[in-house]
Amino acid sequence: MSWRTIVISNRCKLDLEMGYLVVRGEDTKRVVLDEINNIIIENSAVSITGCLISELTERKIKVVFCDNKRNPTAELVSLYGCHDCSLKIKKQQEWDDDTKAAIWTEIVTDKIRKQMEFLLELGFVDEADLLHIYIHDMRFNDITNREGHAAKVYFNALFGKEFTRSAECATNAALNYGYSLILSTFNREIVANGYLTQLGIFHDNMFNYFNLSCDLMEPYRVIVDRFVHEKAYTVFETEQKHEMINVLTSTVKINGSKQLIGNAIKIYTYSVFEALNDRNPSVIKNYTNEL
Repeated sequence: MSWRTIVISNRCKLDLEMGYLVVRGEDTKRVVLDEINNIIIENSAVSITGCLISELTERKIKVVFCDNKRNPTAELVSLYGCHDCSLKIKKQQEWDDDTKAAIWTEIVTDKIRKQMEFLLELGFVDEADLLHIYIHDMRFNDITNREGHAAKVYFNALFGKEFTRSAECATNAALNYGYSLILSTFNREIVANGYLTQLGIFHDNMFNYFNLSCDLMEPYRVIVDRFVHEKAYTVFETEQKHEMINVLTSTVKINGSKQLIGNAIKIYTYSVFEALNDRNPSVIKNYTNEL
């Protein structure tokens, strides 16, 4: 089972040799590809061979490229995730509006529920009660935007009344970085299942390549929120970004067993596609933090 996240920070050449990722820099290091789940390339001076790119794509190993400020800017995404992509894409185009709305309602309700549970853990009882009311008041396809109202209450409780998601601060930088890591993991699983990340069930931005990923990842944002709240960053630079990668190695309970986040996302994503294709939101497998 792949589980390692490899971070490439210094100038080097990445190559393939006998099933190993070979990092040729001041020293030469090798990592067996079977163990690798993600590769994050932070240095724009890194070079990578075509044969390694081909093998990473074949193995569905996620590669994230960063800019000069070490912020994620691009990723390696396979064009074809499985043998029956054409059939899967045809199904995706045929998902009807009522089914998509029902799935979105389930997803956003679960997100607010996880926010509520986190607030209760931290002792924000009044705010948690308000989110419980939002869940009770949830309308089909969240037409009254309970998600947006819940987000304001939730983030103000976590990070203070003056906090906004648009502010330039270490907290938002950490949240955005963590969300981008989760988003990349969802991109990989969606493509691996043969679907298009561009065609969402709720998100529908013509400039967003990852509308479907943004839909599915919503309940998993709370995992990042937990991490950032615990760390209480006042700065968010290289050291903090490396620490943030530990989000991908945290564990949750899903489908009756303890799983790494990457495996949980795999199980959850597959179940969402089952729900969409069978028109049955009840088959979605949501995670819990009860280990």
